[in-house]
Amino acid sequence: MVNYIIRRLIIAFFMLIGIGIVSFVVIKLPPGDYASVYEGYLLARGATQEDATRAGDLIRKQYGLDKPGIEQFFDWIKGIVTEGKFGYSFAYGKDVGELIAERIPMTLLIAILAHLISTVVGVGLGIYVAPRKYGFADNIWAIVSFILTSVPRFSLAIIILYILVIDLKLPSVSSFFSPQYVFAPWSFDKVVDLFAHIWPVLLIAGLGGVARNMRVMRGNLLDVMGAQYVQTARSKGLKEGTVVMRHAVPNALHTIVAYQGTVLPYMLAGELEVAIVLGLPTLGPLFYEALVNGDIYISGSLLLIYGVLILLGNLLADIFLSILDPRIRYS
Repeated sequence: MVNYIIRRLIIAFFMLIGIGIVSFVVIKLPPGDYASVYEGYLLARGATQEDATRAGDLIRKQYGLDKPGIEQFFDWIKGIVTEGKFGYSFAYGKDVGELIAERIPMTLLIAILAHLISTVVGVGLGIYVAPRKYGFADNIWAIVSFILTSVPRFSLAIIILYILVIDLKLPSVSSFFSPQYVFAPWSFDKVVDLFAHIWPVLLIAGLGGVARNMRVMRGNLLDVMGAQYVQTARSKGLKEGTVVMRHAVPNALHTIVAYQGTVLPYMLAGELEVAIVLGLPTLGPLFYEALVNGDIYISGSLLLIYGVLILLGNLLADIFLSILDPRIRYS
């Protein structure tokens, strides 16, 4: 296992380089750059075409946007490796690493909590409905899961925002804290206030995951419950609950565990629509704004972070699978 992990980490290093190259190429493919966006802003404010072009050229020269794309890429990678800097944000006027560091704690908190909710609730519902195949509970939850996977997240976010602002008249909806807790030290009341503000994101981001995990767990468990060793366990006189939980469930979890390797980046992207609608300062809106403004170093850095999360998540999923099922061996 140790040799396997070392090999995977070496492969991951080269895969990250490939992810960086592909990300940078994709970001540079659309015509224009941040200077072009800034020129359009100046023109909208009444500047002449000549003045806007001159200002755009100055920005390109100042931030190296006039260099060939390959040179920009290597300058970016060199800064990450040698100085630990992810580049300079043109729109925000500060280091990209600082921007990400400001937003990533709350973003990860929301993503991890939404992931835990979707996994625990979804797997639990799957275990509950599988032994009741085609029964009333199974049919009801099948309809609910279909609705949860079909309704767009931004629609739910708009509905919840309307209820919070118009009906309940709650202040500071587009913030993680109420005004009195923004600069206050951490306390139990501040934690309660935090969850009072992020529950809509957790709810909406986790709903699709609940439906997906429930359907996968239900299907896997139904397949396993027809296996011969499960029938043997029943023939020994074991209670049905014991047969399901001790013999069937562990072997039905393989797909769920393997899915955990890719779920965190999905959750990070899953809060995008909700965070934009509610105006929360997370990585999702930052990524979206960077793509719109042509802020290439923010976009590239976030894609790299998503790539790292996918690689590490798959590695951890393989390790957990080997622990869950001793038959799995990595050489």
